[in-house]
Amino acid sequence: MAHQKRMLFLRVQCYIFASNFGNTQMEKIKNIIFDYGNVIFAIDFLRTQNALSQLGIPNVNEFFAHKGHNQIFDDFETGSISPAQFRDGIRKVADKLELTDEQIDDAWNSLLIGVSGNNHDVLLEVKQKYRTFLLSNNNKIHYDWIIAYLQKDFGFNNYDDFFERAYFSQDTTMRKPNPAIFEMVLKENNLNPEETVFIDDSPQHIEGAKKAGLNTLLMDVHPEKLRDFLVHHKLL
Repeated sequence: MAHQKRMLFLRVQCYIFASNFGNTQMEKIKNIIFDYGNVIFAIDFLRTQNALSQLGIPNVNEFFAHKGHNQIFDDFETGSISPAQFRDGIRKVADKLELTDEQIDDAWNSLLIGVSGNNHDVLLEVKQKYRTFLLSNNNKIHYDWIIAYLQKDFGFNNYDDFFERAYFSQDTTMRKPNPAIFEMVLKENNLNPEETVFIDDSPQHIEGAKKAGLNTLLMDVHPEKLRDFLVHHKLL
């Protein structure tokens, strides 16, 4: 119980620190960089932990979690390894060479739930007021699933209508929280970090953005509350 209280205290403190810029600074904001998972699109790490465990992955809480994971995931999200190499890595850790590609992909994609509420409408509303960008740690298997989902459920092929530009880690050879990926987005789009806010649900990514000079907001509510979150922080 004491440990849980301390973790809650630290998260609250991190939220206050991450969000601690006032109305005067808000008036200067011209650009918003959004994370994707659990900001716009709901994901569930526990579902994937359970699915990987069923494949035979031991110590799954250490292998894959929100705040830390095996190097194989970093390698996959930076494009350092292919989907085939990723699947072979899962087979090796599970000690089950008989696992099929489909079994591994289904377990890995169980993380993905979908776009919450009316978030596409929210993004269009935000785009009317700010220059908006997407910056997501992603990988080829998840990306393909998401694109198929967007085509099937919403009838569009990408996020061109919602952002000036979308950045995915597997295309950049970098991932959050590396400050270099934030600096790349700023440089390529001629963004002033003092006029830019980054929104993410991961404290470690918030810290990386701060090192690049960005204003930051830690998303601590369900993504279906994205508009309420933006209104609360006077961005809408």
